[in-house]
This record gives sequence, C-alpha cells and structure tokens, in this order.
Amino acid sequence: MTWTVSVTNKVAKQLSKLSPNLMQIFDALLRDLQQSGPQLPGWPHFQKNHGTGKIECYHCHLQRGKPTWVAIWRVLGKREKQLEIRYVGTHEKADYQRHCGV
Repeated sequence: MTWTVSVTNKVAKQLSKLSPNLMQIFDALLRDLQQSGPQLPGWPHFQKNHGTGKIECYHCHLQRGKPTWVAIWRVLGKREKQLEIRYVGTHEKADYQRHCGV
C-alpha cells in the first residue's frame, strides 16, 4: 500500500516558483515518499527532526550549494499512511520547529 502525500497551500505556491531542475528533484522526492513512506535514508542529509515530541517530522536536502534547498515533511497518520510536506525552500528560511508543528 502506498502512502498518501499532501502539500500545504504554502508549499503548493512555492512549487510554482521552483526551477525546472528543482521541480524534477521534488517530483522524485514525492514519488519516493509515496512508495516508501517518511524514512528516506538515501536522500542527502535525510534526518528525523529532533525535539518534535510525538510528531514524526523529517527533512532532507533537495539541492546543495548556495542556497541549499530543503524539504520538510511530517507523518499525519501511520495507520492511514498519510504524510504532509510542510516546507520546500531555502535552508536559511527553514523554521524546523514551526513546520513540524511544535
């Protein structure tokens, strides 16, 4: 069974501003999340965000360099296999605590 992955309205808006290359990388991330779920250790700098309590929240880098682009997602329901991508943008503007619902 595959995972259902949604994006916030803010992420949907940000996606329209991504370069074609970044959009391809995001599409690959989306497919991997749908197929494998929230844990993607093969992605660059994949990590579970610490300090989020009971909420499972993760991030990875989409593109390194200046600026570095990241994606942040969290598990909405394990039993229902639902994820939500909460942020796609530059590392400098990523507020991990806010995007993880802390």
